[in-house]
Amino acid sequence: MSSRYKRYSEPFRRQVVNEYEAGEALSSLRKKYGINGMNTINRWIKKYGKGVFRNEIIRIQTAEEANRVRELEKQVQELQAALGKLTLEKLKLESIVEVLQAEIPEGVKKNGPLSWSSSVTKSGSKGNSE
Repeated sequence: MSSRYKRYSEPFRRQVVNEYEAGEALSSLRKKYGINGMNTINRWIKKYGKGVFRNEIIRIQTAEEANRVRELEKQVQELQAALGKLTLEKLKLESIVEVLQAEIPEGVKKNGPLSWSSSVTKSGSKGNSE
């Protein structure tokens, strides 16, 4: 009984390496092309590869950690939404102050007490007369 060796052409080897570098898993490449040797493709990668490192991140965590991560991500989204609302409110208030400063001859103090009723009636009557 003689053993049989498979000989793969260089273009074939390069094709397999390119598929690996594109993201294909070693096990699926071995299965797809019927390559039985466990280190065959690894040798081809060393010889024909572009030196691109494929780092796959595998996160191992408990159910509690996964739940905590989900809770924190949800909290981040809620905080981002709240920040967006507050930013819009701030811009709205700043624009109101600018309009009031332009319409009221005495000026408006940002930190001073606001008398909305007198400011509104003054600006309202002024706006109607124009």
